[in-house]
Amino acid sequence: MKISIIIPCFNEKETISELVNRVYNSNTFKLEKEIIIIDDSSTDGTVDILEKIKNENSNIKIKFHKQNHGKGRCLRDGFSIATGDIILIQDADLEYNPEEYPKLLKPIIENNADVVYGSRFIGGDSHRVLYYWHSVLNKMLTTISNMFTNLNLTDMEVCYKVFKKEILDQIQLTENRFGFEPEVTIKVSRLKCVIYEVGISYYGRTYKEGKKINWKDGVRALFVIIKYGLFRFK
Repeated sequence: MKISIIIPCFNEKETISELVNRVYNSNTFKLEKEIIIIDDSSTDGTVDILEKIKNENSNIKIKFHKQNHGKGRCLRDGFSIATGDIILIQDADLEYNPEEYPKLLKPIIENNADVVYGSRFIGGDSHRVLYYWHSVLNKMLTTISNMFTNLNLTDMEVCYKVFKKEILDQIQLTENRFGFEPEVTIKVSRLKCVIYEVGISYYGRTYKEGKKINWKDGVRALFVIIKYGLFRFK
């Protein structure tokens, strides 16, 4: 069995080397590991770092976008070249800790789940205290999404999502940016597959430290929930 870890990346020169090292050394229950990085036309020196990583690690796949497209497009490109039986999404910053892969993978490895979501709002793991209104918006979007999907997720917008490859192969994704999160959630929910949620830690960062998501992405997410919630797209 093989796991493909997809890492969308944009302007992460301060974190990408450490993140790749953590992913490379992470515990994935001795599954064969495939690391795929999609750089979304970084302009801060990240490309040079990734070129060096590529030259030193022939088993790490790296694709470079000539234009910036967004996280959703990066993930679609990653999914299209992934050869693993399990697909795990990992952000290129250090907000999410690859040491938590075992708890994310366990429900799938034990054949209890088809999809696993992490959650920053359940469990007793550590969390950096940051933006109040971000958490309010996140919970609001999750609630509205749940109303359309009839799921009881607590963190729809979380980075850590793990899928059996056969699940992703059944849906067609189109959102290029952060609209990926509600789109994939709604489309997966319609497959009537088994979804688990596990508590994770979260080391959030400030905008000064490189955080990219903003209120416009929240508005887009709401539009995407309504779009895919009311109308059936493959």
